[in-house]
Amino acid sequence: MVVCLLAPEPARSGDFSLLSLSIRARVSNATTLGAAQPEEADAYDLSAHFATPWLNKIRSGWKIGSQLTASAGLLQSAGEDALTVSLIPEITVRSKGGGFVFDAGAGFALISRHTLGTQDYGGPFQFALTVGAGLPVGKRWGLGYRFLHYSDAGINGDDTTGADFHMVEISYRF
Repeated sequence: MVVCLLAPEPARSGDFSLLSLSIRARVSNATTLGAAQPEEADAYDLSAHFATPWLNKIRSGWKIGSQLTASAGLLQSAGEDALTVSLIPEITVRSKGGGFVFDAGAGFALISRHTLGTQDYGGPFQFALTVGAGLPVGKRWGLGYRFLHYSDAGINGDDTTGADFHMVEISYRF
């Protein structure tokens, strides 16, 4: 769950400061990775994005960096609820001036119940993959798109199903 849309550059090596907070909500469950999901699910979360001590400027003025995203949220499907938490390190690419941000990451998530209706996630531990893009809206706000995928990668058997979430993200940077 995942991304800082308008984060300033980390100032110094070793700086793990809070960059921004984001609220995210699912707008589609269209299957992108793996098998089709047997249940449609809603997902909502709050994520915090932290600077990590790595940033590199490319000749054109674009910047490659990294951040760590932690989130907590709710997964709802078939009239049942599950709490989710995740921790995802991400690589970020920012345009010159920070007008456009793209990020991608892989980490892990925990869900409080792994069966929601007929959807079996396989267990509480999930791998989390994410890709996002965002634009600034004013001085401190941002709006973006996030793709998030949960999967146990088959560690709990072949008959488990992951989930794909296409999400809208609203961010506030500090």
